[in-house]
Formats: sequence, C-alpha cells, structure tokens
Amino acid sequence: RLQVVESGGGSVQAGGSLRLSCTAPGFAYNNCGVHWYRQAGGNERELVSGIAPDGSTTTYLDAVKDRFIISEDKTRDTVYLRMNSLKPEDAAMYYCKTFGAWGCISDWGQGTQVTVSS
Repeated sequence: RLQVVESGGGSVQAGGSLRLSCTAPGFAYNNCGVHWYRQAGGNERELVSGIAPDGSTTTYLDAVKDRFIISEDKTRDTVYLRMNSLKPEDAAMYYCKTFGAWGCISDWGQGTQVTVSS
C-alpha cells in the first residue's frame, strides 16, 4: 500500500492562502490519481478536490471552486492544493488519498490542520 504524508497546514486569517502538499512515494510510478478530503469537528469527511491519474482532469467541491487549485509534480510524487481566499468554514483537518489501479491503494495519513480566523 502507498503511504501518504500531508503537510503545509497552518493558521491564517480569512482571505489568506496556504499550499498543502501530499507526498506519496510511488504514486507517479503506479499512475494514481489523488483526492483531497477535509473533516471539521464531528462532521463527516468530505471530498474537496481530485486530480485524475493522467493529470488531465481536476474536480472541486462547489464551495471551493475558483479558490482552490490542485496540481501535481510527478517528479516529486507530490500533489498540491493551493487554497486562496480562505474562509473560516474552510478550517478543517485536510487529508489526501491516492486512487486508481490496484497499486494505488493507500491508507489515511495523519492529515494537516488548517485554521482560519475571521
């Protein structure tokens, strides 16, 4: 199974930006896609964004469209989530997970915390 490590979270004021990183050694070799999720408080984990295995297609939760951008650097086995114009409701623990062929199964990582103050 692939291992994922999330990083880049932090505390920002509303309107600020952060760039999250998801490093998953082997994700490029196995031609995997990556999903970003978030979970706030006792809420269910929700899918925020995704990038297809070939990088040609990206998807976004309606609430983050036009503010978040997902991208990848396959030379670094890393997928990024650039978050702009952050709102207090974006505050959550953010997780990533690989998907695709059988070689793309990954466990949940530790996540990276995003805090947004108003």
